[in-house]
Amino acid sequence: MPPPPSSLPPRVLPNLVSCSRRAVTSAATAAAAAYSTAAAAGGGGGGGRPLRYAVLGAGFAGLSVAWHLLKHSPKGSRVRVDIYDESGIGGGASGVSGGLLHPGIIRPPTSEKTADILLESSLQSCSLQVLDSDEAQCLIPGLCVPLNFAVYMPLALNINPKKYLQVALFFACQNMSDEASLSSSEQKECKLYNEHVDDLQQLAGDYDSVIICLGARASSLPELTNKLPLRTCRGVIAEFQLPSDTIETYGSQSPSILSDAWLAFQGPRTVSIGSTWQWKSENYSSSVSDDEALNAMEELLPKASAVYPGITKWKFVQARAGIRAMPPLTANGSLPLLGCLNDVIGKRSNCSFWLVGGLGARGLLFHGLAGKLTAKASMKP
Repeated sequence: MPPPPSSLPPRVLPNLVSCSRRAVTSAATAAAAAYSTAAAAGGGGGGGRPLRYAVLGAGFAGLSVAWHLLKHSPKGSRVRVDIYDESGIGGGASGVSGGLLHPGIIRPPTSEKTADILLESSLQSCSLQVLDSDEAQCLIPGLCVPLNFAVYMPLALNINPKKYLQVALFFACQNMSDEASLSSSEQKECKLYNEHVDDLQQLAGDYDSVIICLGARASSLPELTNKLPLRTCRGVIAEFQLPSDTIETYGSQSPSILSDAWLAFQGPRTVSIGSTWQWKSENYSSSVSDDEALNAMEELLPKASAVYPGITKWKFVQARAGIRAMPPLTANGSLPLLGCLNDVIGKRSNCSFWLVGGLGARGLLFHGLAGKLTAKASMKP
């Protein structure tokens, strides 16, 4: 991760925002090596107390960190990972996301500017295909192609974020713990607590490291209030279904659509359309009022119908919302925040504090790498 410019607010800890990927990787390698040495000498092994980690947040970042802590702990060690989230798995913005794993599945540009960006930038680094109108409409019957071409990414994925978090990623953590329990030389535990944490220092005496993956809620912790350069943005997503008496359905092999609004199809009769962007919102509720839902539909439907007119036949079912934690704008773009918070929080014990934040609208895309780097860096003897 390239270093941000020096214009960041001085209250932000430099080692929180300026650590490059090389620096984080080097720190992670060094920490893992020291950790392995300690384990070989008996620290964290079968005869000592387990190494304990608290992960705050059960979204993309939190569960990724938990999985990598279990995965990369030295062989023969005893490790316990406790995950805290009062809203449960995927109860925040992660569970509300559209599930588009890459920013482009089929993308018919609606402006010359977007077309230039797709043709000049994306095609140089990604495995994309440029389709003419007929080819695009063969993939998605009824697709509108304003500029007579669309960009298609055949290897992109569209997942159900809730199911991925609850059934796949958390289950993978539990499965890794169960497999370790069959070994006489190591022990791994992973537990979820539906509890609210409002004081980091209360955890310090019980854990070796606390990793904060709370998204926008990280700034609500007393120790971090006004200390993180995060911008909040509430997003509303509208879910639609085809009426039961409609015979024509969305093609089972047809990709999802990304344009001025994205359309994430979950099967032939269900689609989520998103998303709105309400900056500086302090509304953390996942519930959406009737007025907010109406405003969201008035904003999203014209954008969606511009590329897929058939959406007007679909029936609105519900709206859901979440708060994105957006990173600061830098000369290198909007980069996630990864790093150690000891100097920000004030270290009063042997516990270290770490942050994974600012994943914004790309949590699904970044969570694997961000979780791996942070988990390795937070390991210590």
